Amino acid sequence: MRFIFLLLSISGLLLGACEPKETQIPPSPDEVNAVLDDWHLAAAEGDFERYFDHFESDSSIFMGTDATERWTIDVFKPWSKPYFEDDGVAWTFTPTFRKVYFSDNGKIAWFDEELDTPNLGPSRGSGVLVKNENEWKIAHYNLTIPIPNSIVDDVVQQIETELNKSE
Repeated sequence: MRFIFLLLSISGLLLGACEPKETQIPPSPDEVNAVLDDWHLAAAEGDFERYFDHFESDSSIFMGTDATERWTIDVFKPWSKPYFEDDGVAWTFTPTFRKVYFSDNGKIAWFDEELDTPNLGPSRGSGVLVKNENEWKIAHYNLTIPIPNSIVDDVVQQIETELNKSE
C-alpha cells in the first residue's frame, strides 16, 4: 500500500513538472512608443477622438506648462476642443528622445521624453501608462519647458512679477 501511495505521489510530481508553465512576455518599449507617437500624431492631425482615446479614462490627468493647467481629461476635452477644430492641428510635439520604464508586473509604464515644439521650443513630457487588457492607455501626462540654470533667477523673478499682478 505504501508503495502504491509513493508511486502515485511521484507520478503526480512528474506530471506537474511536465505541465506547461504560463510564461509572461516582458513588455516592449515599442508598444508604449507606438501609443505615444500616435497620440502626438493625432494632435498634429487635429484628430480629437483619436487623441483622447489614448487616455485611460476621463479621470486621467494632463498637466500643461502653466501652473493653472492641471486637468482631468473630462475638463481638458472641452478646453482643448477649439484647438482641434480651428486649424485641424491642435499642437505639434515631435519626440526627439524617449526612455520607457516598466513595473515588475509589466502593467505600468513610466516614460520621459524630449520634445521639439514650434510654439514652446524644446520641451519635455513625462507620464504613466497602464496596460488595460491588451492595450496601453495614458493615465497621467506632464508637459514642461526646461529652464536653463543660467537664466532660472530671471525666470523666477518674472514668475513672481506675473503672480503679483493677479493679486
